Amino acid sequence: MKRKSLSATKKILNFYSTKLKDPHVQKLYKLFLNNITSLELTNKKIMVGVSGGADSLNVLFFSFCYALKYKTKLYPVIIDHKLRKESTNEAKNLKLKLKKDFKINCKILSKKNSKIDKNIQSYARDLRYDLFLEECNKHKIDYLLLGHHKDDLIENFFIRFIRGSGLKGLVSFNKNLSEYNGLKIIRPFLNISKKELFEVNKKTFGFFIDDPSNYNDKFLRSRVRKLLKNLNKEGLNFNKFNLTLQNLSKSDQVIEFFVKKNVLENSKYFEKQKKIILNQSFFDNPEEVILRSFSQVIQSISKKKNYPRGKKVISLLNSLKFSSKKVKLTLSGCIFEKIMDSVIIYPEKR
Repeated sequence: MKRKSLSATKKILNFYSTKLKDPHVQKLYKLFLNNITSLELTNKKIMVGVSGGADSLNVLFFSFCYALKYKTKLYPVIIDHKLRKESTNEAKNLKLKLKKDFKINCKILSKKNSKIDKNIQSYARDLRYDLFLEECNKHKIDYLLLGHHKDDLIENFFIRFIRGSGLKGLVSFNKNLSEYNGLKIIRPFLNISKKELFEVNKKTFGFFIDDPSNYNDKFLRSRVRKLLKNLNKEGLNFNKFNLTLQNLSKSDQVIEFFVKKNVLENSKYFEKQKKIILNQSFFDNPEEVILRSFSQVIQSISKKKNYPRGKKVISLLNSLKFSSKKVKLTLSGCIFEKIMDSVIIYPEKR
């Protein structure tokens, strides 16, 4: 290695080691390590989502601390959703600052979009995850690190509650490790508040980008954020909320137990024919168990990237359950045939 490269590497190491001496930074780093150590990420490739907010910059900082020690290969990426005219310049400026001041190379991911008038934030979220997934598949990356925190957890619960989500939807965000179409998503800061992350960010990179959409009442998330401030005055705090969430999660675990039992005992997979047969007992369960079991079976057969939402699955289930004659239907790239008391599922030919 050239002398100049050695000097640059030493400066980078000194930057991170010096920052880690601060007690608050060290405390958050230990928590970060506790939440990812069991995943055995040594020598693995990890993508880091960088929005420019204090939360994502904390994840970026601690990811680099981890990577320098455990020889992990990081792929920091910035999403330019192009849904605001300023977004492209913001992404470029963030990339330039991280490169110039901290010697961090980020890649900007973007996609040309048609004009979106409704559900903009929901569309932006789906776009982000699809871009993450596409890039991870391209580089054979299995893990994505994101900066979601305690405040996001509460906001997402109420957003899903307002939209009529079921139990699984309400508690699904409450996991440090989840999956999106096979991509493992790590959220190491779900028990850390936004305020704490802001304080640590001041002591590490020392800057962040404030997204103006956070204050726009046009978006449901912004309105929910204001609602939560009022509920906080009425006594809602994270400890009380977390207790409720834990109780709901326990109920969800019970349902998942019976879902696994139902799939194991009442479905049979034929590998050569790439088909699954469900017997009558598969449908002799509570509705939620049937719905989740059926969705799980579809995911194991379907080649589609995105799986059907609940309403379509419920409609299909009703057609199969209440028909007394032979039925043949399609959904999500799969064919469903009801013959006597059994249902056969196999992929559509392409």
